[in-house]
Amino acid sequence: MDRDAHQLAGPLMRVAVVGGGWAGLAAAVRACELGAQVHLYEMAARPGGRARSLDGGEPSLDNGQHILIGAYADTLALMRRVGADPERLLLRLPLRLSYPDGDRLALGRGPTALAFTRAVLTAPRWPWAARLSLLRRLLRWRVRGFHAADDMTVAGLCEGLHALPWREFVAPLCVAALNTPPERASAAVFLRVLRDALFSGPGGADLLLPRQGLGALLPEPALRWLHAQGAVVQRGHRVQGLRPAGVPGGWLLDEDPRPFDAVLLCCSSQEAARLTQPQAPAWSAQATGLSFEPIVTVYLTHPGARLPAPMLALHEGPDAPAQFAFDLGQLGLAPGHFSLVISGAAPWLKRGLQATSRLALHQARQALGWGDGGQIHQVIAEKRATFSCTPGLRRPPARVAPGLWAAGDYVQGPYPATLEGAVKAGLAAAEAALGQSTVAPTFRS
Repeated sequence: MDRDAHQLAGPLMRVAVVGGGWAGLAAAVRACELGAQVHLYEMAARPGGRARSLDGGEPSLDNGQHILIGAYADTLALMRRVGADPERLLLRLPLRLSYPDGDRLALGRGPTALAFTRAVLTAPRWPWAARLSLLRRLLRWRVRGFHAADDMTVAGLCEGLHALPWREFVAPLCVAALNTPPERASAAVFLRVLRDALFSGPGGADLLLPRQGLGALLPEPALRWLHAQGAVVQRGHRVQGLRPAGVPGGWLLDEDPRPFDAVLLCCSSQEAARLTQPQAPAWSAQATGLSFEPIVTVYLTHPGARLPAPMLALHEGPDAPAQFAFDLGQLGLAPGHFSLVISGAAPWLKRGLQATSRLALHQARQALGWGDGGQIHQVIAEKRATFSCTPGLRRPPARVAPGLWAAGDYVQGPYPATLEGAVKAGLAAAEAALGQSTVAPTFRS
């Protein structure tokens, strides 16, 4: 432990972390490192929040298909700190945008910007007009520092771009990263994601696909680490109330008579809004005002089948909802099992979950050449998977009140609702709270 950091927090500083998702676990770990006595409250039986392993079932599945990228520096560092080895738990692949009929882009090794340029110039299924259109647009974005007006959408940003790179690269990347259709997605946030992936150093754009359930990546190792550090972890406990303790910056939770020196609300925005409404109604209203986008994951079985790559992009259409397919067998998770991901799934859910899953199965059969093969194994809908990442969105700040902080992928910051965004928020809130900062923490880039 950093000795100076330990002295900064004070050996007996009590910190409550409400929520055991990726933001809460990051906050709890960092608070322990800074010398605090940490109490973690998680209302679910399993940690992980919206990126967790499910209970029961064979094979064991997650609540949705998640991927990481090489630019997720804070997430990967946190995994290592709690004893989870990313090299063993994640399959690292250079960015490769493959469709069932072949590759569109395949990045080689080396500096990501140069590798991306080479990949575009050699894109086998795009004419020269399409390749040059994308490279010219990328150069324009880079010259402008990857900045866009707050009110601009991704569709507006790409107006005039050749149809092929738009349909087969930009649009699927936007919906995968922001979980918001490009016609409504923030161009400013999209460019920040693109900048960090392409210019954060070698490997920043690499795809990191889980080889084990999400619980093994961070939630379970983090809980073991916290227990070893003497943190108090209460699962199945939903915090009911939060009130000032009568001392500067102190807070009381539920019936615990001992005040906490700081409380970090790392739960969902709805839970944080509920808890803060009596004491910080303006902050609560801002959190309540967020809108959300769903993600649907359709798990399929087809014994003996295999995809051309562990991850494939799929063409959307009027009756084709999924954007990506994953071969769980190639990831060492479940041979003969596949997942189809439907991001920005609100229009599809209006048709009903059963109809959407049937359309996804039909799409897989058609696109992957399965004929009548394949069956639906399980369908999972996260109806509030991410906030709608729209232009000009004003997200609530991390600082709620003295001694009271919020952390989650929805608080103010430059990133969309990603695992890295959640981890960054948790780390930043813990550092700000224990440093007695009077300003909102900023995300480290």
